[in-house]
Amino acid sequence: MSKENSDSSPRIISIELTPVVIPFQEIVREAMSKSGGLGMAIPAEEAWPGIDCAICKMVDEAGNVGLGESYVWWPETGTSPNQIIEVIRQALARYVLGESPFSFERICRRMDNNVARSEAAKGLLDMACYDLMGKVRGRPACEIMGGKAEEIPMAALIPLMDAEGMVFLAKIFVDQGHRTLRLKLGHSKEEDAAIMQAMRKEFGKQVRIRVDYNQAYSPQEAVKAIQAIEPYDIDVAEQPVAAADFVGMAYVQKRVKTHLMAHEGCFSLSDIVTLTELGGIGAVGINTERPGGMTAALKAMDFATQHKMGIIIHNQSAGISSAALIHLASARYAALGHAIELFGYVMLEDDLITSPIDYSGGIARVPAGAGWGVTLDEAALDKYATGPTVKLRLP
Repeated sequence: MSKENSDSSPRIISIELTPVVIPFQEIVREAMSKSGGLGMAIPAEEAWPGIDCAICKMVDEAGNVGLGESYVWWPETGTSPNQIIEVIRQALARYVLGESPFSFERICRRMDNNVARSEAAKGLLDMACYDLMGKVRGRPACEIMGGKAEEIPMAALIPLMDAEGMVFLAKIFVDQGHRTLRLKLGHSKEEDAAIMQAMRKEFGKQVRIRVDYNQAYSPQEAVKAIQAIEPYDIDVAEQPVAAADFVGMAYVQKRVKTHLMAHEGCFSLSDIVTLTELGGIGAVGINTERPGGMTAALKAMDFATQHKMGIIIHNQSAGISSAALIHLASARYAALGHAIELFGYVMLEDDLITSPIDYSGGIARVPAGAGWGVTLDEAALDKYATGPTVKLRLP
């Protein structure tokens, strides 16, 4: 992929960046209110009415347009769309403008050498490069990344509420064709066990189940909570302890049979390597912000494969990022081991693309066409924009 002749490819001449907020659908807000908060155990205090995104349009000198989307949330990513845009405006754009998108390895190296962390901002630009490469070559982005599976099984997200309500919601998705559920847990080990018991009573072994604690427990509590639900056959337990507690993750993983996955506490390739070396994870979580774009995601997925760890692609993003993650899953489908979870199409009022992605029957279909195979809905972008578009051009 990186060996393609970048000298003959059109150069990137402009980057346009827009901050947006897309509200949750009313049914999602109702589910959150029934849970007494956010539908999960994360100890955030502020209301969560929708998702915050930065949208990128990257244009080359031939007029091809590459799209990127970075979805962020203060309690998890610690940044905002406006901050992402400002990092790109002040520091990162200079390493992209004038380059070929096929020089993504050099672009990523220069961004890393000159700007610490900022994975969401770097990933936004890297994502747009891959869409642009597909547009230049007239090929789907998954083929640019090395493979193509047409259909990808999906997991359904079930928010934390009472066991009866969670089973009711899960049944809707199972009836639609989903065969994997991600359950939000974390109020107490007794309540967690009651929810799992109710799920297995309803569905038996016809569904796979993974759980997400959103940092609910101390390491000692997490061991007891996970052991309490292990009799119900759990694929993966996500982020049971505080995001920064890598040692705590290792403490838990060494004492439970279930593979752990980090989310709030895992942003970079070095985070993934450190958690692996500590023995703190048994599965690797990937989205467009973690570990930051397609180039880093592909490296993380290859690392996971080398270490015989499963890979979970998941996010609640809008249409551009969802399409990118479907292409990523398609390119490395044989390595995944787990259904992907893209729930923005259920949760959000709008997906910012002109034609919806096909998720029917609990299966994601790879969008047809070059690059991500989706087109930005300019009217929707204008509707949900929270500030002016920042336009950066090659001098």
